[in-house]
Amino acid sequence: MNDSALRIATYNVRYFGHMLRGLASTVGPKRRVAAALSSLDPLPDVVCLQEVETSSLRSTIAHRPKQPGETQLAAFMDRMVETFGAQARDMPYEAFYFRAHNYKLGEVSLYTTGLAMLVNTRTLQVDTHNVAAPQHITHHHVQRLKDRKQSRICAHMRLVRRSDGRGFHIFNTHLSLPTPFAKEFWATKDKMGGGPNQLHEARKLAEFMRVHSGNEPYIVCGDFNSPPASPVFRYLTGEACLTCAQAAVGQIDPNTSRGFPTAGFMHMRMHLDHMFSGGGVRWLDTQETCPFGDAQSRFHGLSDHMPIIARFELDAAPGAAVSSAG
Repeated sequence: MNDSALRIATYNVRYFGHMLRGLASTVGPKRRVAAALSSLDPLPDVVCLQEVETSSLRSTIAHRPKQPGETQLAAFMDRMVETFGAQARDMPYEAFYFRAHNYKLGEVSLYTTGLAMLVNTRTLQVDTHNVAAPQHITHHHVQRLKDRKQSRICAHMRLVRRSDGRGFHIFNTHLSLPTPFAKEFWATKDKMGGGPNQLHEARKLAEFMRVHSGNEPYIVCGDFNSPPASPVFRYLTGEACLTCAQAAVGQIDPNTSRGFPTAGFMHMRMHLDHMFSGGGVRWLDTQETCPFGDAQSRFHGLSDHMPIIARFELDAAPGAAVSSAG
């Protein structure tokens, strides 16, 4: 095993409510997701989650919080502690929540949306993050519906590897679905990843990453609602100069949109989740990344998405000393 390698996972957990079709969250899915993540060997150094609630009617109706104000992420981390404890292991993760949207009826939160990052504090130290003010990237095609549209954000964190002090950046996001209010939506058969609103968000995302990563390596992952070969995917791997992890290790053909589904809805299978890098990341493998529907995967049936799990190395920092003989 390469000691300098790091491992990252990205996973849309569908509010830990897949058994109830996302309508409510229960203890069971949190416990099963915790068990699946904790059984990975080696453990991921970073876990990026999408579709995580704050606290709302949907997140508490089937699972009463232990105490007032308990968030869904806090409840999940209790299951992580419980899972590691049952194995006589210390739970190494620190959790960070990035709020995106709050749908309210009067003073009652019907449901909330957000992203989360879990950082393995044995291997990494958190330098900075934007928990207090995640970057908004939502494109509002119809301004009068602005307040009704689900907000899309980009979570950002700068991490430092404890072994050598090497810094790098992680970005976590969840792009919008293609808007039906654009004529392009009705003019094309393959709609996912081709919406003008999605391209606007991809451009905002790329600019945000460019500004905040500087000259350091970075990774962006999440649910892009865009398959390979789509306009969004082509923009990110072309003009934005990102490298797709799965393509880099030969797991997918980036020119084929349906070769490796990461999500499923009824009878549809789609490749919507991705992991990209820029500025000095070398992808090693995507072991335990399985297509949606693979019954052999430890994540089978836990969400309407499957995680992408990858190992990577960081290039030497600019100006780093290079040893030479003689």
